[in-house]
Amino acid sequence: MSSSISPLSSASDKLICDSLWTGATLVTMQDGSYNLIENGVLAVKDGKIAWIGREEDSPKFVAGSRHHFEGGIVTPGLVDCHTHLVFGGDRSAEFEQRLNGVSYAEIAAQGGGILSTVNATRTASQKTLFEQARFRLAPLLAEGVTCIEIKSGYGLSDESELKMLRVIRELAETQPVKVKATCLAAHALPPEYHGRADEYIEHICQNLLPQVAAERLADAVDGFCEHLAFSPEQIERVFKAAKKLGLPVKLHAEQLSSLHGSQLAAQYGALSADHLEYVTEQDVKAMAESGTVAVLLPGAYYMLRETQAPPVALFRQYGVPMAIASDANPGTSPALSLRLMLNMACTLFRMTPEEALAGVTCHGARALGLQQTHGSLEVGKVADFVHWPVERPAELVYWLGGQLPCTVVYRGDVRS
Repeated sequence: MSSSISPLSSASDKLICDSLWTGATLVTMQDGSYNLIENGVLAVKDGKIAWIGREEDSPKFVAGSRHHFEGGIVTPGLVDCHTHLVFGGDRSAEFEQRLNGVSYAEIAAQGGGILSTVNATRTASQKTLFEQARFRLAPLLAEGVTCIEIKSGYGLSDESELKMLRVIRELAETQPVKVKATCLAAHALPPEYHGRADEYIEHICQNLLPQVAAERLADAVDGFCEHLAFSPEQIERVFKAAKKLGLPVKLHAEQLSSLHGSQLAAQYGALSADHLEYVTEQDVKAMAESGTVAVLLPGAYYMLRETQAPPVALFRQYGVPMAIASDANPGTSPALSLRLMLNMACTLFRMTPEEALAGVTCHGARALGLQQTHGSLEVGKVADFVHWPVERPAELVYWLGGQLPCTVVYRGDVRS
């Protein structure tokens, strides 16, 4: 593990930093591996990691503050790279109906499903959506999340999509977490466009996305490529419009069937393709060539009682980075614990604990285009890290339920 003292000033042969952190094993996650540094030292200057290495190799420091852990491990701050935290209402009643034998089609015919969330989101005020999203965000932050992506997609009208994106921006400005916003207007067909999917796609491309770009409300554009949503041809129109506006793309793909949306995503250099239960080997090859990250979402797989898991072996074979995310949403993954998703990724998808932790650190950061600044403990990266009072990294994956006590450091300061 390399270290550097270049960002630090010297005084009388001592190096000056804002804070110094010692006494724990550092789990750097550089290159997707644990890369443990036992008895590690981490120096922070101006909110970034300025030196990292073993205590026996460290220089003398003059530190504004010193923090000593009595053992345990320090990991990078966790990255939840796929969520839908902003929405109105909830769908717990539908969950109960399904468990009592009512089919999804029957629920939809009663006005349920995604359209019930759309209606609740449209009628909710921006203040209400903010307060509800902040409530859902809190447990994720409490267990070590320092970077999160949040999508729109439950408004499906210009007014409501922009409202959702403004809520996401407000969360970014007020909460102690790095937030990336994604415009997911191509999530489902709004009721007023029933039978006119092409017209809705055209409206997104010509009207909504230019407004989103003008207000700088989104960092990326997403879509849902599926037989019950939008075709690859329709999604490609959205991608072309996004690219013209300078916005990177990502895609919900191959969750329920194989439409080769992930190949389309790769063709447009997408940051990620997400879900991927029905991805083919050709899709995986295309993703490997483009550097597109595979974002796996075990919460939705579990909630929907799916039986076809993403082909983890193929991703390994072709070297496609695998990220893990909560997919927190009201319908298919009401998950408020990213650590629980790590366990599910291992038990349901047969990933290793090391792969799972990489999925919520370095690979999660890559899925958001943040690999240069987040996701691993390296000199020059943002000083987001978490101390856990456990002996080994696998314990973060092992425990089910509850919150492990942890100390979260965000941009170099302990997050209260």
